[in-house]
Amino acid sequence: MKVDVRQWIYITWAVFFVVWLIWGITAKRTLRRQSAGSRLRQSAVLIAAFWMLFSPTLRIGLLSGQILQHSSATEYAALILNAIGLALAVWARLHLGGNWSANVTLKRDHALVETGPYSVVRHPIYSGLTLAALGLAVLNGDLRSFAAVGLMLLGWRMKFQLEEKFMTEAFGNGYLEYKQRVKAIIPFVW
Repeated sequence: MKVDVRQWIYITWAVFFVVWLIWGITAKRTLRRQSAGSRLRQSAVLIAAFWMLFSPTLRIGLLSGQILQHSSATEYAALILNAIGLALAVWARLHLGGNWSANVTLKRDHALVETGPYSVVRHPIYSGLTLAALGLAVLNGDLRSFAAVGLMLLGWRMKFQLEEKFMTEAFGNGYLEYKQRVKAIIPFVW
């Protein structure tokens, strides 16, 4: 019996999001939160990116062009990227503990976490989700899906710039030194 790779990837994302929502109740109490307008702008970009990746509708024109042909190799690559990406995001979330929030916030007794996946990149949850999304883009093989990954990176950048402003205000030189040592999303690159 052949395994439907797309179905497995969709199931792992669905489980991931359900667990992610449940985890939200373990977060520390919020002291400071981003504005509603800021959250709306970030959400609009990220929702568009996820829609482009997951929705089969409107795959027309230039964006529908296949840049990777579907094969066993692309299926394996998609599964591996998806598994590593979601595992990284989960590891980072576990390591972050109660400091995590879906919104940009500053928590009561917020700690500057620089260990575990945070010693490799400053935003490993975004790195992991982007890597998993890249897996789906490889499986889809179309330009639209790779554009969605680029759009996702833009959404993460919008979000982490505000997070880093909050962290700099809270931790001062400690955060600035961390920021100089560790790249944001892609180790040794960006």
